[in-house]
Amino acid sequence: MTATPRFTGDANPYAGGDPYADYRTADLPFTALVDLADRRLGGGVIAANDEFFAERENMLKPEPAEFDPERFGHKGKIMDGWETRRRRGTSAAEPHPTDTDHDWALVRLGAPGVVRGIVIDTAHFRGNYPQSVSVEAASLPGSPSPEDLLAPGVEWTTLVPRTPVGGHAANGFAVDAGRRFTHLRVNQHPDGGIARLRVHGEVAPDPAWLAALGTFDVVALENGGQVEDASDRFYSPATNTIAPGRSRKMDDGWETRRRRDKGNDWIRYRLAEESEIRALEIDTAYLKGNAAGWAAVSVSEGEGAPWTELLPRTRLQPDTNHRFVLPGPVRGRHVRIDIFPDGGISRLRLFGSLTEEGAARLTARHEELGG
Repeated sequence: MTATPRFTGDANPYAGGDPYADYRTADLPFTALVDLADRRLGGGVIAANDEFFAERENMLKPEPAEFDPERFGHKGKIMDGWETRRRRGTSAAEPHPTDTDHDWALVRLGAPGVVRGIVIDTAHFRGNYPQSVSVEAASLPGSPSPEDLLAPGVEWTTLVPRTPVGGHAANGFAVDAGRRFTHLRVNQHPDGGIARLRVHGEVAPDPAWLAALGTFDVVALENGGQVEDASDRFYSPATNTIAPGRSRKMDDGWETRRRRDKGNDWIRYRLAEESEIRALEIDTAYLKGNAAGWAAVSVSEGEGAPWTELLPRTRLQPDTNHRFVLPGPVRGRHVRIDIFPDGGISRLRLFGSLTEEGAARLTARHEELGG
């Protein structure tokens, strides 16, 4: 585990103006990976020992934390995060908490997977952030209750050992556990507040579930699809195109800057595993004046393999879900969508099933990760 970089200590008191003006952050390469705890994937904070000042669920809101200096409630300042009460000792003679006293929250990952990096964001918690944090992970089948997770005998793996953090900062931790996890236990020592939690990594789907589905979206985030590269991420991330559900607003899709050359924009994806694709959808929901004019889709069976046309260059309509049934199944492991000349799409769906070889590799990987 490595903190990159290490932020410690209080931030300056809020002095007015932009509350993010003195926010401490840094480039964290792992943040390009999907957030496994994203609410839109099904993530949730299922329990916490204390949430007196601010609710635990705030940690997984997808948008940055907000700060209103004038907003107070019956319990005090209302913060956009998870905040516990101040811990005290046991008596006047021992007024301070012990070294082991801490608060905790149990987080269900929306998509079980391999964790590569964690961000403990203390935005706007300037003097009321935890002195240090630690994070543990476990893997349990099904939909375990908090009691199941806290039961004796559950194996917890330390992803982030107890480490000092700073207030009003994005505290980043690279993780190299190399296993598949379903739940996290986030600890703050001894108390305080965390604005946002981000758990970046690679989705590791359950092969038995995909086999039972038969036909499914082989490029969807929740099924193990991922964006490998994109020509442009100016307005919004390419990963949005394989997020769950339909887009709900313009920036919930992928939109590129305006081109002033004769080129075109594109995204390259890696599928859950080698698949046979039988149908696809290209959705331009909420992209009305800035949807791509045309799109083409091609498929490849692996690194260095040739690209085969899946869908020829086809006219797209604004704010429309376009559906295409292929003449026959097309095998592939990588897919590329080209849009012409620029603009955006909101979602790409590729419906098919795993090949026998793809299913075998996915099962072997699942077992290797302890699934």
